[in-house]
Amino acid sequence: MLLLGAKVVVLASVLSSAVGTDAPGADFVRDAASHVNLFVGTTGGGHVFPGANVPHGMVKVGMDTDSPGNHAGYDADPTFNVTGFSQLHDDGTGGSVPLSNFKLFPFASCGQGNDFEECQSTILGRKILRNILPDAGTPDDSAEPGYFATNLSNGVQVELAATRRTALHRYTFPEGTKSPRILVDITNDGQKSSTDPEMELDPKTGRVIGGASFSASFGPGRYRAFTCVDFRGEGYDAGEPTASGAWIGNFPVKNTVTLTQMYSSFQSEMGALLEFRPKLQGRTSILARVGVSFISSEQACANAEKEIPDFAFDKVRAESRAQWSELLGRIQVDTRGVDPEIVDLLYSSVYRTHLSPADYTGENPRWNSTEPYYDSFYCNWDTYRTMFPFMALHDPATFARIVRAMINIQQHEGWIPECRGATVKHFIQGGSNGDPILAEFLVKFQSQAKDLSVSADDLYKALLADAELQPPNWDLQGRQANVWKTIGYIPSDVFERSGTNSKQVSRTLEYAFDDFTISQVAKALGKTSDAKKAIPLIGYAQRAANFLNVWNGNVTFPGNDDIVGFMQPRFVDGKFNLTDPRHCSIHDPAQATCFLNAQRHDGFYESSPIVYSQYVPHDTAKLIELQGGIGPFIERLDFMFEEGYFDSTNEPSQHIPFMYHYANRPGLSTQRSRQVIAEFYNTSTNGLPGNDDSGAMGSYVAFYLAGLYPLPATKQFLLSSPYFPQISFRNPVLNTTTTIRANGFTGNPKDGTGGNVFVKSVKIDGKPWKSSCFIEWDAFTKGSLIELQLTDDINVSCGPGKGALPPSLSTGGYS
Repeated sequence: MLLLGAKVVVLASVLSSAVGTDAPGADFVRDAASHVNLFVGTTGGGHVFPGANVPHGMVKVGMDTDSPGNHAGYDADPTFNVTGFSQLHDDGTGGSVPLSNFKLFPFASCGQGNDFEECQSTILGRKILRNILPDAGTPDDSAEPGYFATNLSNGVQVELAATRRTALHRYTFPEGTKSPRILVDITNDGQKSSTDPEMELDPKTGRVIGGASFSASFGPGRYRAFTCVDFRGEGYDAGEPTASGAWIGNFPVKNTVTLTQMYSSFQSEMGALLEFRPKLQGRTSILARVGVSFISSEQACANAEKEIPDFAFDKVRAESRAQWSELLGRIQVDTRGVDPEIVDLLYSSVYRTHLSPADYTGENPRWNSTEPYYDSFYCNWDTYRTMFPFMALHDPATFARIVRAMINIQQHEGWIPECRGATVKHFIQGGSNGDPILAEFLVKFQSQAKDLSVSADDLYKALLADAELQPPNWDLQGRQANVWKTIGYIPSDVFERSGTNSKQVSRTLEYAFDDFTISQVAKALGKTSDAKKAIPLIGYAQRAANFLNVWNGNVTFPGNDDIVGFMQPRFVDGKFNLTDPRHCSIHDPAQATCFLNAQRHDGFYESSPIVYSQYVPHDTAKLIELQGGIGPFIERLDFMFEEGYFDSTNEPSQHIPFMYHYANRPGLSTQRSRQVIAEFYNTSTNGLPGNDDSGAMGSYVAFYLAGLYPLPATKQFLLSSPYFPQISFRNPVLNTTTTIRANGFTGNPKDGTGGNVFVKSVKIDGKPWKSSCFIEWDAFTKGSLIELQLTDDINVSCGPGKGALPPSLSTGGYS
């Protein structure tokens, strides 16, 4: 009762501070965490993690299955078997299956005689189906922020909770179970990649310690991880294990205590098996506390003892839930006239933006530092566009810790981390996309940086390292900087030892935007006349225009001569090569994927030339000019949507629905963005069109539902209408609550088409604002009331004044 009372007080405090200026009769969410559906996107390639964790926790404890899409362990399809409950996962990734280390598995009985030696300990031998809910035909799984539960077909109920570096499992066995047993799997990660395993078992206490080396998911490296597992009976004294031993393959061996007692070179699956005395009456519940570390087994034990000293499952669950409730409650919506699924979609999306990066502070095996250490940057190319700008709205303190960690990694490894998992480098997808993340923080929180322990000078030095220094391998860190600085694009025919000759056009476009973001930091820090810098502000702004160097205005779209001009690969001598604008789209005659392949010199990564030809977010005005003016520009955008070239599954398309703003047609942006939500996103297990990409898709959806779209490292947000009569963002660092109120809100059209959803005019703190197309960061620093007057007229404009259009670099914006 005390915990429940504390929770209510926290929620009441969150609600009162988050709402800000209330609309009359507003119906606000009382517990945002209760609107999170953890199972969104857990089938169909979303690879969403639905297990238990705290915000940005290192430990993400959850179910593993034998699904081919088990990148986050889980699959909501009940035809797949459960293989165990492991402690580490990522959310929404591609590549090989990451993490899924140190699985536990419960046996209610083993074989015909229920003997210890009969337990089938391999994944193939032990795997089991879940119970199926008879009315729904779905697995008997449930989850909420900080908690996961399932009922297995062997009658065992499994419940999971977590702190930052420790998991707590509760296994409740069927009544009458004579020999409840729990297996600890040391070797089987998601890729079955372990080498050099070690394990020690204490037959008196039941403690199991161990570790192994595992393969990185999306890169060439390997990492070591360690665990420490302790057991306790719940509601009774389980005492010493009644039997225990190491196992190898399908052969548990009683009374063994270490893997050196096994012929381990012949088998790849190893661990420990423990048997416990059952409770005399009722069902037996065994608690398993699992500490994890990337340093040592001893540290894994210390983590567990510090974070969960008393094995109090309900307490751990409640404390985790309270963290999520406070964090998610910083965003408040008025739910009047809103489909409940939209409310759930918002909070479920926001929730997933706080799964990664993961707080590995204290778990860096590579160097000692007093700075925070974050990992699971998987990958910056996915998350820089929307996830960190969304974090800036409501959680800048965590944002600051992540930035500090990125700077610290650069100071020790030479370059800002790009793609990283389990302490090792992964392959880079785009440019040096850590640059816009650091720049986003500095541009928005320069005044608060010192109080948040972020050194602006160190941040700028980290950006310069990316921009100016070529690394030993630009596929793992930094950029192909030398040729970029020399000729202003990445040519198709230059081969250097320090990286693959691929993705030349998409990297050129990413590098140009990266340099734009550096120019914004230089401007904020007054570096415009710093003669000691090799490239001062004007240089980075000029390099931001290097996208022009891969624009070929003579290429037409096959079968449509009215669409002229595309980003294209270019040789070092200045001549253009040709890549079909349909390449890597759903209409590509060659059906190419544009994934990582050093043999491919087509120039693009994971998207088509027609999509990448729209990627100049800092200078869309110049792009409109290159594409023949407003009319042809709008026609090209319409063509992309109508013919299926817009790709909802991948990040390079995320900004495209909002590009109509720059053509003074914000109504079209509003309608396109709402049609995207209606067609591709919902709260079902198949509710994502592709990978969640470490929360990138979650933040993307959250911005759309809020009626906003960001441009990283600037102080502008493109403006549409929210899906709610009112939405508020409480920012604890700024100590402000900013409210967007949609006057004239009448609901959201189901298919996203039409409705009273178009922004006719804007007032900020009661005064008319110059634009209906964008708002400034100042509104959030002040805690303003932003009032939108809605209309059903799709032909609204940005406004009559000169400053009504969103900024572009070539027309004097961002100066």
